[in-house]
Amino acid sequence: MNRIISQCIKELAQFKRDRLTVALAFVLPLMALIIFGFAIRLEAKNIPLYVQDFDMTNTSRAYIERLFATNQFVPIASKNLSDSDLNNPQAIIDREIAKVSVIIPPDFSSKIKLDLNTNIQVLVDGSDVNNARVIKNTIQAATSNFLRVSKLQTIDNKIVTNVRLWFNPGRKESLFIVPGLYGLILWIFPSLLSAIAMVREKVDCTILQVYASTLSATEIILGKLLAYLLIGIIQAILIMVSGVLIWQLSWAGDPTPLLIATVIFLADAIAFGLLIGTRAADQISAVQGVALIGFLTALLLSGLIYPLSNIPFPLSLVSNIIPARYYIEIVRDAYVRGTGWAGVWFSISVLVLLGLLFFDLARRNLKQMQLLD
Repeated sequence: MNRIISQCIKELAQFKRDRLTVALAFVLPLMALIIFGFAIRLEAKNIPLYVQDFDMTNTSRAYIERLFATNQFVPIASKNLSDSDLNNPQAIIDREIAKVSVIIPPDFSSKIKLDLNTNIQVLVDGSDVNNARVIKNTIQAATSNFLRVSKLQTIDNKIVTNVRLWFNPGRKESLFIVPGLYGLILWIFPSLLSAIAMVREKVDCTILQVYASTLSATEIILGKLLAYLLIGIIQAILIMVSGVLIWQLSWAGDPTPLLIATVIFLADAIAFGLLIGTRAADQISAVQGVALIGFLTALLLSGLIYPLSNIPFPLSLVSNIIPARYYIEIVRDAYVRGTGWAGVWFSISVLVLLGLLFFDLARRNLKQMQLLD
């Protein structure tokens, strides 16, 4: 045990001497959290909408007000449009001035008063499929609300659904995005630090001194893992406190599963970095390995942005061995759902198994290097 602690102290001393590494450990994770936390938005807002009202009655104006009352759309100023644009709603979309155009016919209010069907034309920019779906659903919902509030519905609904948003009634995107970013950041930066540290010893040939000290591969890996685990815990505290101060996040239930899972997840990330470091020939290869294998999979195959059910086969199989997937489930449960151990015990168990796998592979690689040297 003393040999492992000595190896840990040596790693921490080397870490403190390199200011660039210290900045990589503490400044970049915070910057990444702020950039991703404010940049990633899944719900479209401030969608530019152009309305061509040929009716110009109180009824048509009330309908237009209802569209903008959804807080999803922003109006297009007519003074910024030419006369040709005002008469061509399709051209406004083609030129990307607006994402949607609504054309209200001249007989809009008269047909409504006569209890006749009236057609409103809606042109939607479909280049972004998700955005187009949001626009379509919002306009349909606003139209239904307008008919109901104006008492223009002629057929009584036999079924009325009362929808209540559970867990996140305020629809705060930060409550979903930011906890997920914890998984991405705490996976990338600890693994990157440990991979660079392992490769640096190989490049500088200081690893030979470690071999000469009769330390076993297991002790070397454990010493490095312990050192960077302490650094990773400080990183975790830094970004979680930032989440509280910037986005006012708070735990929804028992935080114990999250705290334990965070330590396990950090150990997984460091063991993964050591695994990459034992295989890489230089620091560039180590960084590329962490970026390609670690970052891309944690970003795209973990459920951070897209639901796991959307991942096609066979990539869906790869997502089962991505540690960030399970940690993101745990951290979102802690901040959003609050189910505690009953809801996350399986994810924690998988993190333990994956961590042991990465550790064993790194140990085997390092042991093989010792035999070769």
